[in-house]
Amino acid sequence: MPLFHFGFSAMASVNELQIWADAETDARRGADAAIADVLRIEAKYSRYRDDSVVTRINREAGRAEVPIDAETAALLRYADQCYRLSGTVFDITSGALRRAWDFRRTPPRLPTSAEREAAASAIGWCDVEWSEHAIRLPRPGMEIDFGGICKEYAADRMATLCIEHGLEHVLVNLGGDVRAAGPQQDGAPWRIGIRHPRRAGEVIATVELGGGALATSGDYERFFEIDGCRYCHLLNARTGWPVRYWQSVSVVAPLCVVAGSCSTIAMLLEAAGPFAPTIDDPSTRYIIRPGP
Repeated sequence: MPLFHFGFSAMASVNELQIWADAETDARRGADAAIADVLRIEAKYSRYRDDSVVTRINREAGRAEVPIDAETAALLRYADQCYRLSGTVFDITSGALRRAWDFRRTPPRLPTSAEREAAASAIGWCDVEWSEHAIRLPRPGMEIDFGGICKEYAADRMATLCIEHGLEHVLVNLGGDVRAAGPQQDGAPWRIGIRHPRRAGEVIATVELGGGALATSGDYERFFEIDGCRYCHLLNARTGWPVRYWQSVSVVAPLCVVAGSCSTIAMLLEAAGPFAPTIDDPSTRYIIRPGP
């Protein structure tokens, strides 16, 4: 049984799908269905597309409610659960902080108090009015962003679709978010390296997956430094400031969406993160790189 590789671009990432299958046609059918679904999810929930669900919701902030379907309602339910279990630091309305923190500006600068306060006034998942059928953002300038869970959700969907196509030995890698649907064809686990957050080309640990998922959050993807201090893109919704405690947190969990949200929450909770009883579950395992 050969191993087939399918590379593709989606969600601002270079991605790979590995499938053990008897025939390339079998692998390709599953891969085509899985990749098509990732592109569907990206189009549906991207905040960069004028026709996405997220853009329609954000456009109506302070005005009308927007109808939603069952898939969107399920994502909102999960986001609400993360909000409550994280003590409100995981907040899908916190994207408003991007208006204060611009990680593309050259030269970089810290936001002013007025900029931070203006952005903070648009944050507050607890104020959002939503149900299984509709959502309304109550204040102008509010926005939601599924960036903290959407890519991981897509990885889980890819694995599910491959299984539905009769494929039992699959590894999904969406920009470093990994989901395994079964082990390799000989029963051996997939070996996944966790990148060193400071040293390019090095790994800090290797994880073996016979199923389940691995996701990492860190301070190294988008950041700037001022006077020797690193400011990363992971922003605490309560304080309005970037996190500074861990360099990276990786989580192994049954689902990629759980691994991704737990790693992000651990980064946001800083010192208490991996040990918070609300997310310290027997089904999860943490690999931590201290900072700063």
